[in-house]
Amino acid sequence: MVKLMGHLGMALLWSLPVWFVWEWRVNLAFIGFALSTSMLPDVDLVLRDFLPVVHHGITHTVVFVVATGLVVGAVVEFGLRRWLDRAWFGQRGLAVSQWALFTFIAGGLVLGGFSHLFADMLSAPDIAAPVEPFWPVFDKPWSVDLIYYSAFAWNVGLLAVGILAHLAFAAVHLQFGEPRDFTQRL
Repeated sequence: MVKLMGHLGMALLWSLPVWFVWEWRVNLAFIGFALSTSMLPDVDLVLRDFLPVVHHGITHTVVFVVATGLVVGAVVEFGLRRWLDRAWFGQRGLAVSQWALFTFIAGGLVLGGFSHLFADMLSAPDIAAPVEPFWPVFDKPWSVDLIYYSAFAWNVGLLAVGILAHLAFAAVHLQFGEPRDFTQRL
């Protein structure tokens, strides 16, 4: 487990491939959304005030992250799409293709959640139980014991590398233009 700065840095690193997927504004929105979801597995810290959950328990699993992404993505796509079209997209002259909201929301939640799990797996279980990210398939903790939780250099370093990498990708994106639309046939 790393601190907030480390989790944000890891989410930035995991979101680098988005520069090859969408246009400028959508890239920035997705990166911001992935950053905001990078603490998703730590929802157990809030839930433990109301429910008998353990930190690094079920919320720190691939099953939880994927299920949350799919459910929330479906709710937005099928439950909020018409409202978003009327209240936000339509007024700005934007048209959003079918499944785009689902892809954006589910993808951002899964990417942010997975980046969190990965960062927690890299760190020593020094102040919390080790992570069992592959539960229920593998019922064993998994960690590399590479990063100490409070290691300032690791936490700030991950964030700095993530920011610098995005600045470099943004510069390349500006230099060479929008990515090719891979959904159309050549």
